[in-house]
Amino acid sequence: MNEVRRSAVALEVRGLDVYYGHSHALQGVDLTLESGVFSVVGRNGMGKTTLCKAIMGLVGVSGGSIRVRGEDVTRRPPAQIARLGVGYVPQGRRLWRSLSVDEHLQLAGGLRSGAWTVERIYDTFPRLAERKGHGGGQLSGGEQQMLAISRALLTNPHLLIMDEPTEGLAPVIVAQVEEMLLRLGEDGDMSVLVIEQNIGVATAISRNVAIMVNGRINRIIDSARLAADRELQQRLLGVGLHAELEPDIEVAASGAETKPAPAPRRDGPVRIYISNPTLPTRWSQPVPIARIEAAARTLSTQVARLDETARRKREPVATQASGPPVVLVVGTLDTKGQELRYIRDIIAESALRTRLVDVSTSGKHSSCDVSAQEIALNHGRGGSAVFGTDRGAAVTAMADAFANWLRRQGNVAGVISAGGSGAASLVAPGMRGLPVGVPKLIISSVASGDVGPYVGPADITMMYSVTDVQGLNSISRAVLANGANALAGMVKARLDARAATAREAGLPAVGITMFGVTTPAVQKIAADLRDDFECLVFHATGVGGRSMEKLVESGQLAGAIDLTTTEVCDLLMGGVFPATEDRFGAIIRSRLPYVGSVGALDMVNFGAPDTIPERYRGRKFHVHNPQVTLMRTTVEENERMGRWIGERLNQMDGPVRFFMPEGGVSALDARGQPFWDPDADAALFRTLERTVRQTGNRQLIRIPKNINDPDFAAAIVSAFRTLFGRTGVRRRLAR
Repeated sequence: MNEVRRSAVALEVRGLDVYYGHSHALQGVDLTLESGVFSVVGRNGMGKTTLCKAIMGLVGVSGGSIRVRGEDVTRRPPAQIARLGVGYVPQGRRLWRSLSVDEHLQLAGGLRSGAWTVERIYDTFPRLAERKGHGGGQLSGGEQQMLAISRALLTNPHLLIMDEPTEGLAPVIVAQVEEMLLRLGEDGDMSVLVIEQNIGVATAISRNVAIMVNGRINRIIDSARLAADRELQQRLLGVGLHAELEPDIEVAASGAETKPAPAPRRDGPVRIYISNPTLPTRWSQPVPIARIEAAARTLSTQVARLDETARRKREPVATQASGPPVVLVVGTLDTKGQELRYIRDIIAESALRTRLVDVSTSGKHSSCDVSAQEIALNHGRGGSAVFGTDRGAAVTAMADAFANWLRRQGNVAGVISAGGSGAASLVAPGMRGLPVGVPKLIISSVASGDVGPYVGPADITMMYSVTDVQGLNSISRAVLANGANALAGMVKARLDARAATAREAGLPAVGITMFGVTTPAVQKIAADLRDDFECLVFHATGVGGRSMEKLVESGQLAGAIDLTTTEVCDLLMGGVFPATEDRFGAIIRSRLPYVGSVGALDMVNFGAPDTIPERYRGRKFHVHNPQVTLMRTTVEENERMGRWIGERLNQMDGPVRFFMPEGGVSALDARGQPFWDPDADAALFRTLERTVRQTGNRQLIRIPKNINDPDFAAAIVSAFRTLFGRTGVRRRLAR
């Protein structure tokens, strides 16, 4: 019997009917969730929350059945359903204002034992750990949502139901919730039903999406197609006439050419009803029909059709995101419209599909394919955050909104922009989020100076505009044309290369970090792995570690051998090659096989001797060359680095092996060498062992060798092969 239940689908809803008084809220709903994450989307008032409550036993069911893992839970009490392994994150969070974060979690933690513990919650949501003594009413909206999700996870459910988990959250919190949902789906221990109005989130976490219309599952559609087709989103989910939806319309398969069925003709006004004129609570009584009629509004269909016709005229066919790859021409059309359209036309002449995207913050409407208003909707606070009076805040908000929008586009072949420092600041964050290899070009007057803040770890090309990007003249035409043709050439070459190698298999890629003082170890590791892996070596100079982690985020690495973590030294001690605070973040989020070590943690990097901060005078130094001076780290500094790295290793849920070379962490930290200091190294290793919570999946390993000893390299290779688990297996990687 247990085997039957284990193999049964996570959730099966058949012919479900729910009434609120005379209102038929759910009308014969059929829904099956086999495993993983499944999204349900729809307009307000379509019955999504009622579906959640019906599954949890919080509303009465008039007909149909609900089965969880093969067991009928129809009409069972909510407490019994929860004990059977169904968790619920309600809309509105429903926290106790007087209970602290820790009290919420301790209260929920005793229902069912399993992988989710209070300690794991604090590892997953460090912000809750910081606020563990605060009451529910003292938390921000994002923190409250974290706590509501955590409370449900602590019940260790087989099925988790989440009603609008990203409602009202800032984009950074939305991204964190989205990442967590993807992880839950990948783990396989828990199935998740997500009710969501954010199309980007719903389509990102689920292979298929169910659309609810008027209390029924209207259709189940491929999430990639829904995410790419703006017209379909508008027709099914956008603001419009509920009466215009035909639930039994068949959506053609992707790629099929069909003519849309004509909408039924209505010559009179249409009544728009809201089934719940006031926000319901668990104590609400059914809303009288007279109240619903009184709250209804009348809409003229003729006016609506005129608005729809005008919208279709404004938005060319190119606004559809589905179909062949597209080149995005992005910029502030309110001031650079002439120049951007000039670039767009040149690229279009190369037979490439283009979309003109406006990221202006003035609020003015421009003729384009994707308006600034549409981009602004991708910010957590919408247009109110983007179109404000503070230009600096507006630019920052629009940059975030554009990055969120761009991240959800699935067919971007290249991106090009032109403008000054403001335009570069608007588009660069979004470009940095694209995978390495996608052509990215910014033509700007700031390209003759320090472009590091714009480029970061990404492969963004910046071209100096010579004259300001202000009108077309003989110079600007030549520069803009060169940029447009360069991008077109890059895009075409990449598309041709992808087509030529589409059927070829490649070696899985592994990232390896290196410094001059760990070069022998990296050379030995790369030589031992080269027959089975493509070894990509990154120089740990601040940008190197970020570049490797960007490839991890892009899904272009199969694993990481982070031998040289010296960038942490410079981050904590103020050296010239610092990591960012997000060092190891990509590994944490991706759960990639990770083999790490403490390479070159014996040194902080500075420039010429006269550039060393005054507070470090009198320390042990080694002059590497006239421009590079190295400073030996102390016992206290090694303890600090051990805690910093250990805390991040604790957040890694993927397979982790972290090696500590007792014979020295670099070529300079060997017996007889200038940085040999066994006490400092011992402090580092001791602190790591005190900080890291070792498990079967996360292990610290001491090796009585120097980091550059061949035996140490052999141990690294052996551990990586074991974690990767597919030695010699060739697999196709996206390029």
